[in-house]
Amino acid sequence: MAKVELKKPVVDEISEALNGAKAAVLVDYRGLTVEEDTNLRKQLREAGVIYKVYKNTMINFAVKGTEFEELSKHLEGPTAIAISKEDATAPARILFNFSKEATALELKAGVVEGTYYDENGIKVIATIPSREELLSKFLGSIQSPITNFARVIKQIAEQKEA
Repeated sequence: MAKVELKKPVVDEISEALNGAKAAVLVDYRGLTVEEDTNLRKQLREAGVIYKVYKNTMINFAVKGTEFEELSKHLEGPTAIAISKEDATAPARILFNFSKEATALELKAGVVEGTYYDENGIKVIATIPSREELLSKFLGSIQSPITNFARVIKQIAEQKEA
Protein backbone atom coordinates (compact mmCIF):
# COMPACT_ATOMS: atom_id res chain seq x y z
CA MET A 1 0.00 0.00 0.00
CA ALA A 2 1.27 3.46 -0.87
CA LYS A 3 2.01 6.00 1.83
CA VAL A 4 -0.73 8.29 0.49
CA GLU A 5 -3.34 5.59 1.06
CA LEU A 6 -2.22 5.28 4.69
CA LYS A 7 -2.29 9.04 5.29
CA LYS A 8 -5.62 9.80 3.62
CA PRO A 9 -7.78 8.34 6.45
CA VAL A 10 -5.93 10.52 8.99
CA VAL A 11 -6.40 13.65 6.87
CA ASP A 12 -10.08 12.73 6.40
CA GLU A 13 -10.45 12.28 10.17
CA ILE A 14 -9.05 15.76 10.84
CA SER A 15 -11.17 17.28 8.03
CA GLU A 16 -14.30 15.64 9.44
CA ALA A 17 -13.54 16.97 12.93
CA LEU A 18 -13.01 20.49 11.54
CA ASN A 19 -16.14 20.33 9.36
CA GLY A 20 -18.71 22.52 11.13
CA ALA A 21 -16.37 23.28 14.03
CA LYS A 22 -16.81 26.60 15.80
CA ALA A 23 -13.24 26.67 17.11
CA ALA A 24 -9.86 25.01 16.74
CA VAL A 25 -6.83 25.80 18.90
CA LEU A 26 -3.26 24.57 18.43
CA VAL A 27 -1.00 23.91 21.41
CA ASP A 28 2.54 22.72 22.05
CA TYR A 29 2.24 19.98 24.65
CA ARG A 30 5.99 19.32 25.07
CA GLY A 31 6.95 18.82 28.70
CA LEU A 32 3.53 17.78 30.03
CA THR A 33 3.61 14.83 32.41
CA VAL A 34 1.34 11.87 31.75
CA GLU A 35 -0.80 12.87 34.73
CA GLU A 36 -1.17 16.45 33.46
CA ASP A 37 -2.00 15.25 29.94
CA THR A 38 -4.61 12.81 31.27
CA ASN A 39 -6.19 15.56 33.38
CA LEU A 40 -6.24 17.96 30.41
CA ARG A 41 -7.83 15.37 28.12
CA LYS A 42 -10.49 14.66 30.77
CA GLN A 43 -11.39 18.36 31.11
CA LEU A 44 -11.62 18.78 27.34
CA ARG A 45 -13.68 15.60 26.87
CA GLU A 46 -16.17 16.74 29.55
CA ALA A 47 -16.61 20.02 27.64
CA GLY A 48 -17.24 18.16 24.36
CA VAL A 49 -13.90 19.20 22.86
CA ILE A 50 -11.95 16.87 20.56
CA TYR A 51 -8.26 16.90 21.51
CA LYS A 52 -5.72 14.93 19.50
CA VAL A 53 -2.09 14.91 18.50
CA TYR A 54 -1.48 14.66 14.76
CA LYS A 55 1.53 15.04 12.52
CA ASN A 56 1.86 18.63 11.33
CA THR A 57 1.76 17.58 7.68
CA MET A 58 -1.57 15.83 8.23
CA ILE A 59 -3.09 18.92 9.86
CA ASN A 60 -1.65 21.04 7.06
CA PHE A 61 -3.34 18.92 4.37
CA ALA A 62 -6.64 18.94 6.31
CA VAL A 63 -6.81 22.73 6.78
CA LYS A 64 -5.91 23.65 3.20
CA GLY A 65 -8.75 25.57 1.60
CA THR A 66 -10.75 25.91 4.82
CA GLU A 67 -11.32 28.76 7.29
CA PHE A 68 -8.63 27.09 9.44
CA GLU A 69 -5.89 27.50 6.81
CA GLU A 70 -4.18 30.30 8.79
CA LEU A 71 -3.19 27.70 11.41
CA SER A 72 -0.73 26.09 8.99
CA LYS A 73 1.91 28.74 9.72
CA HIS A 74 2.04 27.52 13.36
CA LEU A 75 2.61 23.86 12.51
CA GLU A 76 6.13 23.48 13.86
CA GLY A 77 7.26 21.16 16.63
CA PRO A 78 4.91 18.91 18.57
CA THR A 79 1.34 20.03 17.94
CA ALA A 80 -1.99 19.03 19.42
CA ILE A 81 -5.29 20.40 18.17
CA ALA A 82 -8.42 21.04 20.23
CA ILE A 83 -11.65 21.27 18.23
CA SER A 84 -15.11 22.24 19.43
CA LYS A 85 -18.31 22.03 17.43
CA GLU A 86 -20.56 23.44 20.18
CA ASP A 87 -18.93 26.04 22.45
CA ALA A 88 -16.67 28.39 20.50
CA THR A 89 -14.68 29.52 23.54
CA ALA A 90 -14.32 26.15 25.32
CA PRO A 91 -11.01 24.99 23.79
CA ALA A 92 -9.31 28.35 24.38
CA ARG A 93 -10.74 28.71 27.89
CA ILE A 94 -9.83 25.21 29.08
CA LEU A 95 -6.36 25.20 27.50
CA PHE A 96 -5.52 28.68 28.79
CA ASN A 97 -6.67 27.89 32.34
CA PHE A 98 -4.76 24.61 32.24
CA SER A 99 -1.60 26.36 30.98
CA LYS A 100 -1.61 28.53 34.12
CA GLU A 101 -0.99 25.40 36.24
CA ALA A 102 1.00 23.37 33.70
CA THR A 103 3.44 25.92 32.34
CA ALA A 104 4.80 23.41 29.80
CA LEU A 105 1.59 23.74 27.75
CA GLU A 106 1.93 26.57 25.24
CA LEU A 107 -0.89 28.04 23.20
CA LYS A 108 0.11 28.58 19.57
CA ALA A 109 -2.89 29.99 17.72
CA GLY A 110 -6.52 29.30 16.89
CA VAL A 111 -9.54 30.01 14.77
CA VAL A 112 -12.77 30.91 16.57
CA GLU A 113 -15.99 31.43 14.60
CA GLY A 114 -13.96 31.79 11.37
CA THR A 115 -11.55 34.41 12.72
CA TYR A 116 -7.83 33.69 13.15
CA TYR A 117 -6.18 34.60 16.48
CA ASP A 118 -2.55 34.38 17.49
CA GLU A 119 -1.43 33.28 20.97
CA ASN A 120 -2.39 36.60 22.60
CA GLY A 121 -5.75 36.64 20.82
CA ILE A 122 -6.53 33.15 22.08
CA LYS A 123 -5.73 34.28 25.63
CA VAL A 124 -8.29 37.09 25.22
CA ILE A 125 -10.87 34.65 23.81
CA ALA A 126 -10.24 32.44 26.87
CA THR A 127 -11.59 35.19 29.14
CA ILE A 128 -14.99 35.18 27.41
CA PRO A 129 -17.51 33.15 29.40
CA SER A 130 -19.38 30.26 27.80
CA ARG A 131 -22.68 30.84 26.01
CA GLU A 132 -24.63 29.39 28.96
CA GLU A 133 -22.91 31.73 31.43
CA LEU A 134 -23.64 34.75 29.21
CA LEU A 135 -27.29 33.75 28.86
CA SER A 136 -27.72 33.27 32.61
CA LYS A 137 -26.16 36.68 33.30
CA PHE A 138 -28.43 38.25 30.68
CA LEU A 139 -31.54 36.62 32.14
CA GLY A 140 -30.47 37.68 35.63
CA SER A 141 -30.14 41.28 34.52
CA ILE A 142 -33.58 41.19 32.86
CA GLN A 143 -35.20 39.55 35.85
CA SER A 144 -33.73 41.91 38.45
CA PRO A 145 -35.86 45.02 37.67
CA ILE A 146 -39.05 42.92 37.50
CA THR A 147 -38.29 41.34 40.89
CA ASN A 148 -37.58 44.75 42.44
CA PHE A 149 -40.82 46.14 40.99
CA ALA A 150 -42.79 43.22 42.43
CA ARG A 151 -41.25 43.81 45.89
CA VAL A 152 -42.19 47.50 45.80
CA ILE A 153 -45.80 46.71 44.81
CA LYS A 154 -46.01 44.10 47.59
CA GLN A 155 -44.70 46.60 50.18
CA ILE A 156 -47.22 49.23 49.03
CA ALA A 157 -50.02 46.67 49.33
CA GLU A 158 -48.86 45.66 52.83
CA GLN A 159 -48.72 49.33 53.95
CA LYS A 160 -52.27 49.98 52.71
CA GLU A 161 -53.54 46.91 54.63
CA ALA A 162 -51.97 48.17 57.86
